[in-house]
Amino acid sequence: MKREKKLNGSIPLRVKTIFRSLRHRNYRLFFSGQSISLIGTWMQRIALPWVVYGMTGSEILLGVVGFAGTIPSFLLAPFAGVLIDRWSRYRVLLVTQVISMIQASVLAWLSLTGGLEIWHIMVLSVVLGCINSFDMPARHSFVIELVNGREDIGNAVALNSMMFNGARLIGPSVAGIVLAAVGEGACFLINALSYFFVIASLLAMNVPVIRERKMRTPMFREMKEGLDYTFGFAPIKHIILLLGLVSLMGASYQVLMPVYAKDILQGDSHTFGFLMGGAGAGALLGAIWLASKDTVLTLGRLIPAATALLSTGLIAMSFSSSFFISMFLIFFTGLGMMTHTAVSNTILQTIADDDKRGRVMSFYTMALMGTAPFGSLLAGWMAKVLGTPWTMFIGGAVCLFGALVFYRRLPDLRRLVRPVYVRMGILPEVAGGIRSASDPGTGT
Repeated sequence: MKREKKLNGSIPLRVKTIFRSLRHRNYRLFFSGQSISLIGTWMQRIALPWVVYGMTGSEILLGVVGFAGTIPSFLLAPFAGVLIDRWSRYRVLLVTQVISMIQASVLAWLSLTGGLEIWHIMVLSVVLGCINSFDMPARHSFVIELVNGREDIGNAVALNSMMFNGARLIGPSVAGIVLAAVGEGACFLINALSYFFVIASLLAMNVPVIRERKMRTPMFREMKEGLDYTFGFAPIKHIILLLGLVSLMGASYQVLMPVYAKDILQGDSHTFGFLMGGAGAGALLGAIWLASKDTVLTLGRLIPAATALLSTGLIAMSFSSSFFISMFLIFFTGLGMMTHTAVSNTILQTIADDDKRGRVMSFYTMALMGTAPFGSLLAGWMAKVLGTPWTMFIGGAVCLFGALVFYRRLPDLRRLVRPVYVRMGILPEVAGGIRSASDPGTGT
């Protein structure tokens, strides 16, 4: 009886822990607006490659469109990071959301009027990539302001991932139905309308007025300062390098999903939607589990473990021609991908200096999104030459090698991060001096 009472009492406590960042009004507004908007975003993400493959039948052009949408992040992210450290991150987000709504509206109008051509998709993909170059690092840097400090930063990042992947679970499934019943234009229109919710949530926030920094030093000097800081501190450097490798060789599997669904599984838009939904379900489960953790300690060891899970899923999928087996495998692939990305995000935001966070997160964006265009082109070319299964196998094998290298470096990285956690109060001090942090069970 006592054990039953204890278990029953732990359930609401655990739920409260998972959603603790929602006690902050600004974060609650952000969470609610984004939850709706991201469903539309995922509908567009699913509809666009399906339209491209239907118009062209070309794996290479799928890669080219992916390249066009993400190459701006590689080129602009370092500049964006400097400007985000100077400007109000709130204002940057407000502007990027308005422009994103305009971009989606133009795409919807062209599609619904029957005038959409492949070059339109290329241009609009570049425009969206430029927007995301500023939006992503600003969004990640703004989270710590929404929760008033570092105490709930890990939970807020995990809830962001839960929100993103909840939409990833719903959006593709809805997109598959809408694509079959109405057409791609409706998906683009729903995405355009969904931006009203996130814009309204931003306008409803009470954000302290932050004085924007004037240009005291040349941009390139500040950019170099951010580069030296990011790649001069080994924990930040290795997290970003592994993230870049996974984005280049692992995450590009998403570009090939239309080909995999249609040619390997002999499916249609429903098959494609359910596959992406399966990856989203795995990612959502991982996000819920991460949100339940009440400390950033021990998160570092999840980075190689999550990468290995992603890699194993890709390698196994390369041998599958069964829809049900592929759904099972892509669930774990999505779980590994999300966990790796969210944990990397949390640790970077926790250990980065406040005045350099925008620049650190711009390199995070560059690693996550900036390497993706090269991964998209590489995946498209490899799929044409070697076939989709071999492309997925090679990508998974390379990511697995990266996970092993990171795992070997992990003890050294823990030692370097430990003083940062002590200074921040995450690792406690004892009277008379700082407690020894040599316990191997403590640290990132």
